[in-house]
Amino acid sequence: MWGWVRERDPGLLVVRRAVRVTVVACLGFYFCRYVLGSAGMAPYALFGVVALGALSQIPGSPRQRARTLIAVLPVGWVLVTLGTMLSVSTVAATAGMFVLGFAVSFVGVGGPRLVGLAAGMQLLYILPCFPPYDPGSLPERLAGLTLAVVLLAVAELVVWPDPVPPPYRHRLADAVTALAGCMRAVADDRARLAELLPEAADRADALRPSRLPPTERPASAGRRDRALSSAAGTARLLLGRVVDLYFTDDREAVTGPAAATLLRAAAGCVAATGDWLRADGPVPDTARVTAAISDFRAARMNTDPNGLPPERLHLGALALSLGEWTKQVVLAVRIVAGEPPPSAPPGQFWYAYEKTPYLWWHRLRENLTPRSVAFQGALRLAAALAVARLIAGVLDLSHGFWVLLTILTVLRASAAETRSTLRPALVGTVAGSIAAALLLLLGLDPLVYVIALPVVMIAGFAAGPLLGLGWSQGLFTLVITLVFAQVTPVDWRLAEQRVADVLIGAAVGVVIGLFAWPRGGAGELQRAVATFLSSAAAVVRETVAVMAQGRTPGDALPAARGAGQLAEASYALYQSERRGPAPVDWQAALIAGHHAVRGAEALVRSCPAGGLLPCVAQLTALAEDVAASYDRSAAKLMRGETPPRPPARTAPQEWPDDLGQDLYIIADLRVWLDGLREDLINITGRPEPGDALRDRVARVADGAT
Repeated sequence: MWGWVRERDPGLLVVRRAVRVTVVACLGFYFCRYVLGSAGMAPYALFGVVALGALSQIPGSPRQRARTLIAVLPVGWVLVTLGTMLSVSTVAATAGMFVLGFAVSFVGVGGPRLVGLAAGMQLLYILPCFPPYDPGSLPERLAGLTLAVVLLAVAELVVWPDPVPPPYRHRLADAVTALAGCMRAVADDRARLAELLPEAADRADALRPSRLPPTERPASAGRRDRALSSAAGTARLLLGRVVDLYFTDDREAVTGPAAATLLRAAAGCVAATGDWLRADGPVPDTARVTAAISDFRAARMNTDPNGLPPERLHLGALALSLGEWTKQVVLAVRIVAGEPPPSAPPGQFWYAYEKTPYLWWHRLRENLTPRSVAFQGALRLAAALAVARLIAGVLDLSHGFWVLLTILTVLRASAAETRSTLRPALVGTVAGSIAAALLLLLGLDPLVYVIALPVVMIAGFAAGPLLGLGWSQGLFTLVITLVFAQVTPVDWRLAEQRVADVLIGAAVGVVIGLFAWPRGGAGELQRAVATFLSSAAAVVRETVAVMAQGRTPGDALPAARGAGQLAEASYALYQSERRGPAPVDWQAALIAGHHAVRGAEALVRSCPAGGLLPCVAQLTALAEDVAASYDRSAAKLMRGETPPRPPARTAPQEWPDDLGQDLYIIADLRVWLDGLREDLINITGRPEPGDALRDRVARVADGAT
């Protein structure tokens, strides 16, 4: 038996949590009920622990979770107070349920810590918002909640505490250290890349949100998490660039030695970044790679490219883009360290100098739209809870809060997923209710309930993650029976009421799920990614127009950044849903959009505008070809279809070879556009979350062999 548990719960995290919650809940409940003799205080001492210990998923180390619990205690007081006061009537309680249900859920856009607390905080309003209307009991209720939170915070530190999870920055450190080794290999010994690249690909893959529990993703609105996420995304792009360099012929490359020097400098900066992330070195800076980029540009200026075929300029352009993206990784990590760049122009690091309250407000404001999956999810849940509260009030259900608790349990992001939870939830509830009715019919000594409660509670809290929702619902029904049997006189009809309430809650959840954005994250993800790719197409056209014709930059880049943020939010919700393989690699689609935006920012920042008129026709045609492919992919996604692979390249155009230094700028642009085309190819034909990088890794190994 123990071996089976360890197999399903390797770190015993589920068992640890079940034990902690049970110890604290029973200690608080028994102390209030049998020592203080307070029947009003005892349920809040128990359900306060259930709300914040069982229903909530608080990330971080035991110490961080304890601090979070103490920090949210005042919010809990407010919710219990409002629930108590608004229980004066069904209308007031229902209105409060809708407003608070939406607000508590919607603030989860601020990050995983708030998302993890949402369900538990909902329960703190649900429990007191039912009759009897008794404002005089508020001090007892608040005292019970306070006791629960304080005991739970202490238990996080002393009752079989969880091991400290590896911080995200250590994952990032592993990825960038492996990346630095690959960069050195490309510069000095390409044969070694074949043995280094698989590990580097695994390390980079570990940074993907789909590979991380929701509580461990750097997804908060603060500067630190924004910068960590940016550094991780850029590191993955860098690794793909390293593979591109491997397949680039370097035998006749112009400024090859300077490119190798630039790669070594970039590798050194990336390695220093990894050292700091592990606390093994000082905060990295960009001085070395900036100097290497300047030296490389100087080497290019001192090398006349006239008369050279474009292929001989390709490697240098790739190396330069790699150096520029290395700077982006270092700058992001410096923001994590609290040392933002000297200036914060509109762009990737716009948040570096903004105050934390503004960043939170900005996150809330950008999601306050029906196109935001966070807004949709919050509105869906608020409507379901409000309808359930109204029905419970109209029907005068004696334990109506069970109806709303069922909503929190079964309602999922999509209608299909909600339906999938119904059968186990109903079967488990019915089975648990039958067992509870038999228990009550036996007329056992009350001491039996006292002894049985902690045993059943541990099993119930561990059963959900280990055995499934049905077991969890069945055992939780027994827990509720054992609790109420010690608070008020009950008979077997309590089990009957439990089944009826669960059926009502399940029916409300299904109906709301069918009418309110029934496709969940998948439907909005298609729309959001399509909008992002369409915005990226505008970025491609505008960037070439600025650099070739000297046009003034418009709003294409800001619009694409905003579209990218909504697409990332949609993808985050999609990852939380249970789905089979998809015909679209959504991660690759997002990377295609981000590559367009970040590449455009770097090109516009580093290259003169309007100096490429002699080959404006060729550049415009190439950009239009890439942008049209982005538009086609966006149109297909908007219709719910799989994007097509970009058409084969047309016959090579005649490019001028007598433009002097402008030939290098043209090479930089062409490398960017060619990379975007490759990104679009990576979107289709691979099950999500596949990664085309692995195909190229295999090609490196095959080539070495």
